Amino acid sequence: MTDYVLSEETRAKFKKVSTASVATALFKRGLRNQFIQGVTPVAPKTENMVGQAFTLRYIPAREDRNPITVFRNPDHPQRVAMETCPEGHVLVMDARKDARAATAGSILITRLAIRGAAGVVSDGGFRDCDGIGELDMPSYCANPSAPTNLTLHEALDINVPIACGDVAVFPGDVMLGDKDGVMVIPAHLAEEIADECLGMESFEDFVLEQVLDGATIIGLYPATKDENLQKYEDWRKRNNR
Repeated sequence: MTDYVLSEETRAKFKKVSTASVATALFKRGLRNQFIQGVTPVAPKTENMVGQAFTLRYIPAREDRNPITVFRNPDHPQRVAMETCPEGHVLVMDARKDARAATAGSILITRLAIRGAAGVVSDGGFRDCDGIGELDMPSYCANPSAPTNLTLHEALDINVPIACGDVAVFPGDVMLGDKDGVMVIPAHLAEEIADECLGMESFEDFVLEQVLDGATIIGLYPATKDENLQKYEDWRKRNNR
């Protein structure tokens, strides 16, 4: 749990950086396992997914506890999670990486989007993926999966620490998603990671431009030659970076 609140300024910074840059910045701090394994965008979006984690934990379903009638319960945790995920947050679901059944479908995820969520991530399956992909809100899952969650998953806990795709996710962690996948940024590191990664993106734009012009990467990436550091400073001034 955390008292950290993601500011709109920091959210805007993360909108401009890649999961690759964040992975490198976290690795410099000793964090090696923050990229959620096995999830991909339901449909690629032009803008990054950025928001703090609000979590839902599934356990294996037991047949006597999960008949279809449980959805009549207004306090069913899956439904409650959709109705209580705060605006601007990302709903992150722990399905134990089991995509044989859906963790949500287009109706529930549409409701989540209408309520202003920043995105949704599940290491399990989604059903009705065509409808989910048409939403502006970014969504990530392991695979499309038609069976209802009740066949394999029981929604149990809301906004507790979970595992998603082999990564520990704590409520309030910052989730960053792009076309490659999803990174989990510990809340206490969010501000410094955002600032560092903006600089990394600037430098890598410069490097790519140099490589496209025929430059060797030796001495350029990383910049171990003073002449390349000076070229970068000149490039930054020309491009207001």
